[in-house]
Amino acid sequence: MATVEKMPMLAEGYETLSVELKRLKAERPLIVDAIEEARAHGDLSENAEYHAAKERQGQIEASLSDIEDKLSRAQIIDPKELSGDKIVFGATVTLLDDNAKPVKYQIVGQTEANAKTGRISYNSPLGRALIGRKVDEEVEVTVPSGDRYYVVSKIEFI
Repeated sequence: MATVEKMPMLAEGYETLSVELKRLKAERPLIVDAIEEARAHGDLSENAEYHAAKERQGQIEASLSDIEDKLSRAQIIDPKELSGDKIVFGATVTLLDDNAKPVKYQIVGQTEANAKTGRISYNSPLGRALIGRKVDEEVEVTVPSGDRYYVVSKIEFI
């Protein structure tokens, strides 16, 4: 029997997925109504509204299945309950780049990642390179734009 891999995420990521699940479930009956209305127009082979509604129904069902799977495998982690001197999931890390300019990232789950807001996935190249590191350790990361070098300046659990 296959083992189910847990999916670490923060509580707010879990809540975001739950809200999206509710929204999609609420949209389901509206799509069914749209399909019924389009069917009433007759010939389905040339009925663009019918095909668009069926396509949207497929998208919603796929999204619902994906979100339900993620929620069922969720392992909620509260960074405030963590401590230690190593970078782990949920940690907020301050790094110094080549120019000694500080950059701050929080290590989060795949569904919560958004580099623009300083949240990187633990599965990203930088996230994988940071896990297990300590303050003052150097980190080398190969990203699409080339190799990057950082020094871990601070680890926080906030």
